[in-house]
Amino acid sequence: MSGADDRNEFTLARAKSSRLFWAVALFSFFANLLMLTGPLFMLQVYDRVLGSRSEETLVALSILVAALYLFYGLLEYARGRVTARIGARLQAAFGRRVFGASLERSALRNGQGPGATALQDLDSVRGMFGSPVLLAFFDLPWTPVFLAAIFLFHPMLGWLSIGGAAVLILVTLINRAVTQKGLDGSNRLAFAAQRLARQAEEGGPLVWSQGMAPVMSERWARLQEESGAKGLDANDRTGTFSSFSKAFRFFLQSAILGLGAWLVLLHELTPGAMIAASIMFGRALAPVDQVLGQWPAIQRARAGWRNLNEFLISVPARRKPTDLPPPKARLSVNGVALRSSAPGAPPILYGITFDLAPGEALGVIGKSGAGKTSLARMILGLVAPTAGDVRLDGATLDQYGAERLGRLVGFLPQEVRFFDGTVAENIAHMALDPDPARVVAAAQLARVHEIVLRLPKGYDTPLVEGDGLLSGGQRQRLALARALYHDPVLLVLDEPNSALDAEGSEALNVVVEDMKKAGKSVIIMTHRPSAIAVCDRLLVIDNGQQKALGPRDEIVRSLMRNAGEVQRTIGSVRGTTVQGASG
Repeated sequence: MSGADDRNEFTLARAKSSRLFWAVALFSFFANLLMLTGPLFMLQVYDRVLGSRSEETLVALSILVAALYLFYGLLEYARGRVTARIGARLQAAFGRRVFGASLERSALRNGQGPGATALQDLDSVRGMFGSPVLLAFFDLPWTPVFLAAIFLFHPMLGWLSIGGAAVLILVTLINRAVTQKGLDGSNRLAFAAQRLARQAEEGGPLVWSQGMAPVMSERWARLQEESGAKGLDANDRTGTFSSFSKAFRFFLQSAILGLGAWLVLLHELTPGAMIAASIMFGRALAPVDQVLGQWPAIQRARAGWRNLNEFLISVPARRKPTDLPPPKARLSVNGVALRSSAPGAPPILYGITFDLAPGEALGVIGKSGAGKTSLARMILGLVAPTAGDVRLDGATLDQYGAERLGRLVGFLPQEVRFFDGTVAENIAHMALDPDPARVVAAAQLARVHEIVLRLPKGYDTPLVEGDGLLSGGQRQRLALARALYHDPVLLVLDEPNSALDAEGSEALNVVVEDMKKAGKSVIIMTHRPSAIAVCDRLLVIDNGQQKALGPRDEIVRSLMRNAGEVQRTIGSVRGTTVQGASG
């Protein structure tokens, strides 16, 4: 999708619903015309029926009014259905798009994306389009019409109506301006409290086992109390303005009647016109009251619309790439570098170059923070290199597309997560209709089939994150089955045996050997010796820089020789120090 289209995704979606908007406008035109029924009926009753004492006129007027109000009810029903469908159409058009973009942003930012914020913005916008307040915007243009109609009864009534409406609008705007800062501060603190509560819940075992519960509770309570204090202050101010507005509105209704009665006594107005003017004044202010009363929801929808536009521009819709033939398990990493977005920070990776042939396993070793996980994310296509390129069978990763690349490259992350679903669904990448044969085959290949059979319901056992049903090692082996489900040509393992026992490590090595025999390639990021036993070559990374690359045994001997030299140097220094001290 082009940049111009990205900037107008929501505008284009709204344009597609233009016919619905025109339908609402047409219904609103006739609905507001029918709102004149009440004032005109009162005018006729007071000025004609009561004066002529004609029952036939009253019956005829009553039947006419009943029919008109029936049509009004049908129009209101139609308006509500149409606006609800505008909101539903917006949700249907953008629900999957926003959800997918949220996942993409979170993945590309290593879990630091906006989370559910974009979806909440979409809910705010959808709620706005499907709420009665949208109808109030279609009724607002009729407010001047009704106020002008009051002038037809008497200019003094018209000027009183306009002056009163102006005061109400001014008071409400001042209210919003005065309380907005306090409400924003309260909302920010409430969001911080919710975020802290979610973090504490996710880290529940650590928080509870380390005695942090009272401190976390106190932090959460202070945020809640501060949020509540700001909210109460804003509510108190809002209450002051709201009370004045409500009392003043009631006063205006009575003032219209009082002024009308005085004009009747002066014989400048009829009693029917007095009642009709009062009703018409209330109708003129109805959409204004509704819009101002729902102003916070309108503001949230406006902010949501703006945020969604900016969010979708930052995560543009991706075109589906041309389908390439199934690639061979040949990976090329050519002089890649990766820089941090933080100013002045050293490069995360630089000068990384290696080739991986089918049937080969490469071990990537280095200290914690050396850049192994960043390299894994680059090979998975989660982050683009600042320099150089990564190619699978000669094609850059983006030529395969994210969905297909996820099937070609299996991944076992360092931190294993499952989703609410059965064991089979989790192995099958949460497919709506998992293939049982492929699920069992992946579990058998990962040597976890027997473990699954011992679960309460086997492959149909529900998994709930944090339920403790599986041990750390079992979770890692089940995640390995998930990585193998699509029969990938390349398998990337990030610290795959961090939670495995001896049996699990041996099973993992057998899986790697099976992949090599099948002509697939494997990359293992690790610092544990048992994980490199099945590796053909080793890549050594230190501080993001490639230090060594070669056959496994040769690299291991080199590392041991260097370690021995370091130990001898340390011993020599210690011996010199002891002699100097004794001298």
